[in-house]
Amino acid sequence: MADTISSFWGPVTSPEWCEKNYVYSSYIAEFFNTVSNIPCLILALIGLVNALRQRFEKRFSVLHISNMVLAIGSMLYHATLQRVQQQGDETPMVWEMLLYIYILYSPDWHYRSTMPTFLFLYGAAFAVAHAIIRFGAGFKVHYAILCLLCIPRMYKYYIHTNDIHAKRLAKLYLTTISLGTVCWLFDRLYCRNISSWYFNPQGHALWHVLMGFNSYFANTFLMFCRAQQLGWNPRVVHFLGLFPYVKIQKPKSQ
Repeated sequence: MADTISSFWGPVTSPEWCEKNYVYSSYIAEFFNTVSNIPCLILALIGLVNALRQRFEKRFSVLHISNMVLAIGSMLYHATLQRVQQQGDETPMVWEMLLYIYILYSPDWHYRSTMPTFLFLYGAAFAVAHAIIRFGAGFKVHYAILCLLCIPRMYKYYIHTNDIHAKRLAKLYLTTISLGTVCWLFDRLYCRNISSWYFNPQGHALWHVLMGFNSYFANTFLMFCRAQQLGWNPRVVHFLGLFPYVKIQKPKSQ
């Protein structure tokens, strides 16, 4: 939503969202869409500390770091509304989904080196292509397909998990992604109507917040399932009775 306020970043060169530009600062184009990535950044940092402290497999540390990179990329994109920063937001989104696919499917993959090699080359090829070509709606379709590829495996993990608290994490994952999608669609499809309202519900910013929690719940659930596969006796415990994380007890031989 363009306006007449001068900006530090120059003319807008990327798609805009349903928030007035440069209302609070000439350095931040979409204020709420920028700061709404902070919860994702904090939650990913918490997950990373837990993964490192309990010595989970490196894949989970990389996953949490990818969440942080995505949050930072999204902040830069919405703060500047520049084409290059948009790529810095969208490319990590694809990389993150490739990581989820690897974590979900690798335990039953018989040829261990082929999957990470293929996913790495796929991610690199996408980054190069995305730097050259404007995908537009094609990017959204591509991202949705990658998300859909994760669902059957997540469901399999869910039905093979007996722990009530772990199942609750999976339900929270489903709830947050469903609510987030509704907020994203509402903001995108009804922006013209929202623009005439006295109060903007900031649907895209709510999408960021909900997806930050969604990533954390997904990561925590997957950490539980993987620890269970490895015989690490995982438990979902709650910090201050509210905040869930996985606590493991490895065999002494490990």
